[in-house]
Amino acid sequence: MQRRKWIWYLLLGMNVTLLALLEMQYVKNQRIQEQIAGKVLRFHVLANSDTAEDQNLKLAVRDAVGSRMAELLSDVQDREACEQVVEAHLPEIAETAQAVVREAGYEYEVHAAIEETEFPSKTYGKFTFPAGKYEALRVVIGEGEGHNWWCVMYPNMCFEGSMYEVVDESAGEELKKVLSKEEYRAVLEEENYKVRCRYLTFLDDLKE
Repeated sequence: MQRRKWIWYLLLGMNVTLLALLEMQYVKNQRIQEQIAGKVLRFHVLANSDTAEDQNLKLAVRDAVGSRMAELLSDVQDREACEQVVEAHLPEIAETAQAVVREAGYEYEVHAAIEETEFPSKTYGKFTFPAGKYEALRVVIGEGEGHNWWCVMYPNMCFEGSMYEVVDESAGEELKKVLSKEEYRAVLEEENYKVRCRYLTFLDDLKE
């Protein structure tokens, strides 16, 4: 009986320690995500619906707006300047997207704005950005209820010429300049990040 009690106390102590470690990791991950979010600007395009036609329209809008933004942001050196350029060209961005929609024969209205948005974790090449809130250029087509598309606009991990989500060594070097060593390791260690996500899911389940 005494032995069972000690085993129970041991297991309880191990669980408490594990929960404390997971809580510390959770707080650390939140801090790192918030720091990363303050240094990047993302690009988010929402389709009107999930029909094949609306999804294709979303990609056409992405291409048109992305091509224009690649030109406008070619000389941008920091996040603040990037946001200023985007903010100054919001009417043009909306008009560019609207023109694509009209040319395709749709009557959807298009809305463009810089907004704080909740993003899931997303991998670009060998880099994984943690889930959380980020500032983003959001282009919403119609109801905006379809599957969406997103990338990192600053530093540029969106496009290389006419290609999207092509993450080469230069993109990695730009990201390294923007993030601290700790933040860079966090987005680079994809597998470790996935393990941490599983731990955090376990912790959230225990809290419910």
